[in-house]
Amino acid sequence: MDSSVLNEKKLTELREMAQKLGVHKITSFNKAELIEQIQQQIEINSKENEVLRNDNQANDNRNLDNRNLEDKNSSQGDEQKETIEGILDVMDDGFGFIRHDKYDSGENDVYVSPVQIRRFRLKTGDYIKGLIRKNKEKDKYAPLIYVFEINGNSPENSYKRLNFEDLKPIYPTQKLTLETQKSDITNRMIDLFAPVGKGQRGLIVSPPKTGKTTIIKSIANAIEENYPDVKIFILLIDERPEEVTDIERSVNKFTADRSEQMKTEIAASTFDEPVENHVRLSEIVIERAKRYVEMGTDVVILLDSITRMARAYNIITPTSGKTLSGGLDPIALYKPKRFFGAARNIEHGGSLTILATCLVDTGSRMDDMIYEEFKGTGNMELHLDRDLSELRIFPAIDIYKSGTRKDNLLLTADEQKASFKIRSLNKGSKAYEGMSQILKLVRNSKNNSELIQTIEKL
Repeated sequence: MDSSVLNEKKLTELREMAQKLGVHKITSFNKAELIEQIQQQIEINSKENEVLRNDNQANDNRNLDNRNLEDKNSSQGDEQKETIEGILDVMDDGFGFIRHDKYDSGENDVYVSPVQIRRFRLKTGDYIKGLIRKNKEKDKYAPLIYVFEINGNSPENSYKRLNFEDLKPIYPTQKLTLETQKSDITNRMIDLFAPVGKGQRGLIVSPPKTGKTTIIKSIANAIEENYPDVKIFILLIDERPEEVTDIERSVNKFTADRSEQMKTEIAASTFDEPVENHVRLSEIVIERAKRYVEMGTDVVILLDSITRMARAYNIITPTSGKTLSGGLDPIALYKPKRFFGAARNIEHGGSLTILATCLVDTGSRMDDMIYEEFKGTGNMELHLDRDLSELRIFPAIDIYKSGTRKDNLLLTADEQKASFKIRSLNKGSKAYEGMSQILKLVRNSKNNSELIQTIEKL
């Protein structure tokens, strides 16, 4: 397209045009740069269309129109073809694989060509349903020859989606209420002293043996019960195998009537696996979550732990020549921070909430440095207290250190007053004495509404 024609258009018109063409991060360009990007994208698209026109394979995806049901049935009935579905993992070289076993690579993975990835604007984390040609002896992987659905939508609808990076982030304004009919004390205390909103970026600061795993399971179960339309991922990095089994058996108690795509997913890489697996799993899970958010879905990631994720990146990242205390390379923190920073509430629908555990008081200087680097990057912190856990006082939550930024957007006026009054009741006493009194108040009330009424009378 001629530059003079583009120059006459307004910036808003150019951005709309760029978005339809598939240009990424359109808001980061000025008018001249955006015109250049549009011209480049038009040239790329024309080359791709030429390649597709010259492709003589009958089952190649030449357009975004769905075939009629009769065509589908006849294709699926062919002995050499098979319908598959799975999560796409795009490689640096431009091609990709549909993973047969969720996030793990294997010999049954399906090859996706660079032409298909560009044509449909496919990304890592997309859930693809399509038709494959069973691999011949000379083929290492079966190739994808037709796309039926992308993330449950038709290919043409998925093509028009916005990029995650172009979505406008705002402060969390909708509270994720964790209190349930069972009146779980842990969740009730979180609701009152460190409320979680849709799009929250929270740290669960935890010394060893203070109950962080129990809290993660409790939060997951509460969200499953209260919010059937919220997708939950539990990402376990460098975890003990028995902990993985325990968490797998603790979730999906309220999701029996939901589709497979809306059930809680456990993605785990245990401590006996290579660090490369920790990193690869982290990256594909966050990309999968982003694809849900692009469709307007509310997503929650419960990560255990961001400390171990940072340790894994520290091992595989090429050294920068600079080292922080404890042997931590500053460059190694870039991707864990990008992971944690992806949490956001989207202005016109959809959100990504990340609650990550962060280990402290482990005896490792590196762990302390990782916490110092992440401290302040979140907008919610839940601190667990070692002294309380040693006295077997659970939940071992330090209500004085815990809190949420802009909690006035999530709490009612009565809840704010009650939270402040409870914190001030036993401020001067020892931690275990104050917490014992607070737990007694919570246990003696059926729910937080009743607790607030009790506090008002004190």
